[in-house]
Amino acid sequence: MNFIFISPQFPRTYWNWCDRLKKNGANVLGIGDTPYDDLAPELKQCLTEYYKVGTLEDYDQVFRAVAFFSFKYGKIHWLESNNEYWLEHDSMLRTDFNILSGPDVDEIQAYRSKAAMKPYYKKAGVPTCRQAPVTTQEEAEKFIKKVGYPVIVKPEYGVGAAATWRLENEEDLAAFFAEKPEDAYVMEEYVYGWICSYDAIVDSQSNVLFESMSISPPIMDIVNEQTELVFYVPPSVEPQLQERGRATVKSFGVKSRFVHMEFFKLTKAKKGLGKVGDFVGLEVNMRPGGGYMPDMMDFAHSTDVYQLWADMICFDERRLPENPDQQYCVYFGQRDRFTYVHSKEDILAKYGSRIKMCERMPDILSGAMGNQMYTALLPTREEMDEFVKYAGEKVEEPQKETAVSKDAEASSSQNGGIDYDGAYEQEECHQAD
Repeated sequence: MNFIFISPQFPRTYWNWCDRLKKNGANVLGIGDTPYDDLAPELKQCLTEYYKVGTLEDYDQVFRAVAFFSFKYGKIHWLESNNEYWLEHDSMLRTDFNILSGPDVDEIQAYRSKAAMKPYYKKAGVPTCRQAPVTTQEEAEKFIKKVGYPVIVKPEYGVGAAATWRLENEEDLAAFFAEKPEDAYVMEEYVYGWICSYDAIVDSQSNVLFESMSISPPIMDIVNEQTELVFYVPPSVEPQLQERGRATVKSFGVKSRFVHMEFFKLTKAKKGLGKVGDFVGLEVNMRPGGGYMPDMMDFAHSTDVYQLWADMICFDERRLPENPDQQYCVYFGQRDRFTYVHSKEDILAKYGSRIKMCERMPDILSGAMGNQMYTALLPTREEMDEFVKYAGEKVEEPQKETAVSKDAEASSSQNGGIDYDGAYEQEECHQAD
């Protein structure tokens, strides 16, 4: 099997996808914009060959790289980046080289357009927020008369909460239209709830081989208010989310993919959508959750999702058994603007080997992720909340409730889990025994 992986060096943990493919006997061919000598040693070891382009943004350069690999190694069987940013280019390359292992240009429309997703949710029997295209201010006002303020406006095609607005009143609406980019936008009614993701590895018959969930507060509010980020992967998927996640997989006709599907879990009942605790469809992402989400799933479920994915690719089946050791994996991102009671050394000493990751986040990601991150594995919900309380205790200002058991407001602008595709500077943190 010839497998082309686009941007295997970025984010830095993505070498794991290539490593598991190689272990399964695949011929892994990398295309990226980083010089070969700058690639991590572990990535070099699992690539058969690497083709450097000047920039991955230039489709012609990447096209020539794929053509080179096709000429040298023969038929290309798979091409993926597992990265939201490159999904459209991936589909164009599959179409141009007749690679049938993933969505082509026509199929990708339903996967990326927030408006085109709606009929698929309806087919699955999953409720979604009312939505309308944002064309003129007059049309927007008509929609708002139906749903009321606040509303969310966001790009029809977009990643995460980028370029997203929450409009509270007529002044906000006028300001939006005064500054609105030329890109296509949609407007949605606002709901209150947690953002939950349904994460799954799906075989060629749309059967779910592995599933997980994450729970997070609204990322847009965290960025705007510069509060700490807390999100977690629980030991199991809640029954209604499991049912609606699987139905959404079938409705979209997902085949041979790792998917990250976003839902609201309502904290306030909403007419036409559901009662408190119900799940409402938000949007689908036909790739794994971004950043360290795969690693957090590994920790929570005592498994190797990279291997599970590679087994699906190479053998169309699950080969790793389920592990009964299921726990809570939680991410907590501290802010430099706060002074904390407990130092990094205190946290590492108290929680020892339960700290699975401890890193200084780069400035480009700190707005959403915090400046200093800790990822911890805890056996119970109570212990997880206690960890968050301990890591978040502040010196100078009254402590805010950060335990993840509290309700949070969320809007249709938010990302389920953490969808960021960035580089990471890993800091070696000593873990106390």
